[in-house]
Amino acid sequence: MLKEERFQIILDRLSKDQKVTLKTLSKALDVSEYTVRRDLKELTDQGLLKAVRGGAVPHSPTPHKFSDRLNYLSDVKKIIAEKALKLMHNGQVVAFDGGTTAMAIASMLPPDLNITVVTNSFPVVNILESHPAIEVLFAGGRLNKTAFTSMGHDTISFFNKVRADIFFMGICSIHPSIGVTTINYEESEVKKAIVGVSKKVVALTPHERINTGEAFFICAASKVDVIITDEDGKALAEDAFRDSGTAVL
Repeated sequence: MLKEERFQIILDRLSKDQKVTLKTLSKALDVSEYTVRRDLKELTDQGLLKAVRGGAVPHSPTPHKFSDRLNYLSDVKKIIAEKALKLMHNGQVVAFDGGTTAMAIASMLPPDLNITVVTNSFPVVNILESHPAIEVLFAGGRLNKTAFTSMGHDTISFFNKVRADIFFMGICSIHPSIGVTTINYEESEVKKAIVGVSKKVVALTPHERINTGEAFFICAASKVDVIITDEDGKALAEDAFRDSGTAVL
């Protein structure tokens, strides 16, 4: 069997099952696990999947550029935002990161909600600057011109001084064994810092990001208290994260 034929079989199985293992692929392709591991590495290098211990999982289909994400799944983001609003009440310190779903939540906060928002997102700050009852604390640092967020040592240092009641975390990928991951190292470090200072961590994700993986680790799935997703994602998340103690909305 040609290498290209193996690649296609691997990708077809991954699309169908949302994960593949070295053992099953070795048997299906009639090649050694060493050959399968080499194939998975090459497919990972091509950006077609994410090789993990013992096999591979899909990459998240989420667009990488902020401008491309603004109108991506806008109806789903609204559904997720409406669910998120039910977790907020007066007096909380609420952390938002730079995800576009966090922007959707910020744009829907009721005018009488009295909370403190801490964020590294310029768009979230712009949305909330005219809110009559919300105090906004911005984490300064180096500008990420692609995501319109601050990042780096100063950003992390700021968040380390905060004790948030709840963190609404926009995510790129989440998987029960791999955890929460993203494509950008510095972004992963900022999110990791916010997770570490938050009493409750809420992952905001459409169904297509569930059971996917990327290169840079943020936190284990067990650190996520709640997953808010769309209707297609509820059964998927409840099944995948049953053993992690994570609630699904």
